[in-house]
Amino acid sequence: MNAAGRRLWVSAMMKDNDKKNILAVQTIRNAIMGSTLMATTSILLCSGLAAIVSSTYSVKKPLNDSVFGAHGEFMMAMKYVTLLLIFLFSFLCHSLSIRFMNQVNFLINSPQDSIVTPEYVSELLEKGFTLNTVGNRLFYAALPLLLWIFGPVMVFLCSVTMVPVLYNLDFVVGSGKGRVMGKVDGDGKKDFVSVV
Repeated sequence: MNAAGRRLWVSAMMKDNDKKNILAVQTIRNAIMGSTLMATTSILLCSGLAAIVSSTYSVKKPLNDSVFGAHGEFMMAMKYVTLLLIFLFSFLCHSLSIRFMNQVNFLINSPQDSIVTPEYVSELLEKGFTLNTVGNRLFYAALPLLLWIFGPVMVFLCSVTMVPVLYNLDFVVGSGKGRVMGKVDGDGKKDFVSVV
């Protein structure tokens, strides 16, 4: 539903560009600011974790811990490195999201008779929002891994709590309102035309 709404929004912004160009740029700027905040937070946490790993890890420590609840130097370093990688991938996704949204910011105000189509701009915007969502999910996945440092019970409790919370944030269960209505074109593809 969100993707269909964004497609309709891009089409409306490009159709009436003379009146809505500032609205389009401000809306995309707000999305870029959200991605920038998450990217900055991710890279800041990466820096902190890298400092912790470099100051505490000893290569001479033999591997004699089990994975669950282990608190030896090697296992602690492995836990920190796993967190570091999650935050790095989150940073990468948010950075790419900013790149795609910046492209949309320029292209959404292009003249209607140019080679830039609303479908192309919608695709770029959808890539940006998809990368933003993946980056956020990676960031959220780091919370149970952060609790892994304290033992397996905390990971289990955090995961059991986060799954329903994220599910309720992603899916809207209602009385049938909020359906996306569509029509089928001559080419057999379904186009979303309105959100009721």
